[in-house]
Amino acid sequence: MPMPATYRHASREFSAYLEDAKDRMSLISDNSAYTATDAVFQVFRKRLTVDQGLVFADQLPCVLRAIFVAGWHPQDPPLPFADRETLTREVQEVRKDHNLTPDNAISAVAWAVRRYVRQVDFDRVLHDISPEAVAYWHATEDYPGQLSQRIV
Repeated sequence: MPMPATYRHASREFSAYLEDAKDRMSLISDNSAYTATDAVFQVFRKRLTVDQGLVFADQLPCVLRAIFVAGWHPQDPPLPFADRETLTREVQEVRKDHNLTPDNAISAVAWAVRRYVRQVDFDRVLHDISPEAVAYWHATEDYPGQLSQRIV
């Protein structure tokens, strides 16, 4: 079996993802985009069982997958989903002193992530988790085809 492209091109893929995330959130640094991404992942992850989290993580490119599982305490019981505003505030509270995450962070990260996943599989996994998971990862397009895979 050949090496998966996500491993062979991990740095290039992650750099491209960070550019998309920064642009979507009007951030100026990779550090800010990383912090927002990590926070969006942490808030989502807190609402999943271990099995759900691992199935979800398996849909992500390798660096994003590593960020998603880093620091996870899987013994904690899943929290219920809340409304978007509450979830956004929770995202903004992660590493609060170093967090410049804007109000559109969840949808912006969702948009950027979707450019690096196989969307049909990503959507199937979200659908299997819950309607709230589908809503959390909803991303709007500004024009048709915008969410096509960027690194293949």
